[in-house]
Amino acid sequence: MSGSGAPQLDVSGEGVKVFVIATSWHERIMDGLVAGARKELAKSGATDVTIWRVPGAFELPLAASKAIQQGAQAVIALGVVIRGETPHFDYVCNAATDGLTRVQLDSSIPIGFGLLTVNTEAEALNRAGLDGSREDKGAEAVQAALTMVALG
Repeated sequence: MSGSGAPQLDVSGEGVKVFVIATSWHERIMDGLVAGARKELAKSGATDVTIWRVPGAFELPLAASKAIQQGAQAVIALGVVIRGETPHFDYVCNAATDGLTRVQLDSSIPIGFGLLTVNTEAEALNRAGLDGSREDKGAEAVQAALTMVALG
């Protein structure tokens, strides 16, 4: 779900055990993503919510796997990787994306993908759900995961 035209999904989180896993880099951006996820979870009626902070995007797949082992029925993976001068960006983004996909498919537990992979900090701020942001990827990740939970 990206950019203009993204659906506003009316989702229910009542009775769903949700883990929000958020990275620690880029504190202002992450605070916005986590706040957006919390707000959307509250709106959905989700009350069984656990929030974990992990070092970085590379750690998201393992944390998602551990959350599922602890009974998560939905995982919201939030993070931001900003392109730098080295190929590190590509390796981290690919590893995190591929890892989250693998965990989701292996477990059949929905993972809301809220990992921003951007060229600049300004792009991330525009997606972080902060005052003045154009998008709220934290909220969108919740909507996506809870929509998939409803599929059964």
